[in-house]
Amino acid sequence: MPLKKQGRVAQFLNVDLDVYSGSDLQPLVKSFGKKVIPLYVGRERRRYSAHLELAAYQKNASADSTIRAFCSLIRALPKAERELWNGAKTREFSIGVQAGKQPFACDFRIEAHTVKAVAELGAVIVLTVYGSEMTKHRSI
Repeated sequence: MPLKKQGRVAQFLNVDLDVYSGSDLQPLVKSFGKKVIPLYVGRERRRYSAHLELAAYQKNASADSTIRAFCSLIRALPKAERELWNGAKTREFSIGVQAGKQPFACDFRIEAHTVKAVAELGAVIVLTVYGSEMTKHRSI
């Protein structure tokens, strides 16, 4: 997602679902169908991983609503794919936030019922903050 005013405005970017497992996660991702965008699905060293975004990203979506939408998809998984989810070693909802110079403070609320839904799925919420400015490397 492009930065507004070259990194000057703080903003919520998106939520990525990151799953790590000892088992191939391709059936899990396939079960989500066109409701998710796979950023990467495959092996990472000695484990499998899947990194996903929601396909129907809403312009005014919040971190909270995006996580809840992912939770609904996970709860609707067929039994075999739900077992893959339950057997995963790591299940993370990674909230991406672009830092900025304005406003001075910016809140991104996650409601209690969303935190509960995440916990019931055996997952965690991670906050990833990207720096407010891109640094230029100088040649010496």
